Amino acid sequence: MTYLSRIRINPLRAGSRKLLSNPRAMHGAVMGGIPGAHDSERVLWRLDADDPHRPHLYVLTRSKPDWSHLIEQAGWPAAEGEHAAIRDYAPLLAQIAIGREFAFRLTASPVQNTQSPHTPTPAQATRMAANTDQKRVRGFRLGHRTAAAQLDWFLSRTVERWGFDIPASRTDPPAPGLEQPTPVDPRSAPDREKGPGKPDPLREVRITARNRHSFEKNGKGPSVTFRSATFEGCLRVTDPALFTARLLGGIGPSKAYGCGLLTLAPLPGRKG
Repeated sequence: MTYLSRIRINPLRAGSRKLLSNPRAMHGAVMGGIPGAHDSERVLWRLDADDPHRPHLYVLTRSKPDWSHLIEQAGWPAAEGEHAAIRDYAPLLAQIAIGREFAFRLTASPVQNTQSPHTPTPAQATRMAANTDQKRVRGFRLGHRTAAAQLDWFLSRTVERWGFDIPASRTDPPAPGLEQPTPVDPRSAPDREKGPGKPDPLREVRITARNRHSFEKNGKGPSVTFRSATFEGCLRVTDPALFTARLLGGIGPSKAYGCGLLTLAPLPGRKG
């Protein structure tokens, strides 16, 4: 079975401050709620902090979890209400069908692969200099920095890789200059930061948050740095099997650090 959990986080607790500021620490806390958790079980999580006074942690697990430790450490253990809602994911998966539309939210890490970074880090420069034979080596994974590039990364992958598309907006057209870029096919685009293409009809998706994360992976040594973007809007299922696989397996890199969990909600007053 699969379970989707929502845990209330109290940002004023001493134990919660580290979790909210360090994705590695939050990952450890999440894994601590799954009995016998090991590498074979894919665990996805996302921290939603739209309201900084009442953030929520969402977690998707294959095993039924126990979030007692998180409630004690970073929640409101003596307060009223449901501290950790744990729901069976099967009823939602049963609704997946071609043409079905949902509201969605996804925090992902939009990246590109390149052989020659414009401004390489010391480690990248050392690796490039060591390639004296000029052989083609594994590319460097770099995060997209601009909102336009992050949106293009998202829109160019929905149908072929993730099993859904983004419908055209049902609202008024955008003002001149604010159109969304035409998605660039990543298989044909050069290995560099891609700028916006030709204007495309406005789609029902927007970026609601963009962040740069940097933290020490093991408490010492080099730090881990990545960029994330939160996408919200409306999607339409085009390939139920592929879409279900992305719901359960996640989207994009940095899944251990809070990226990749796609969550759905019904669209009021709209037929699927």
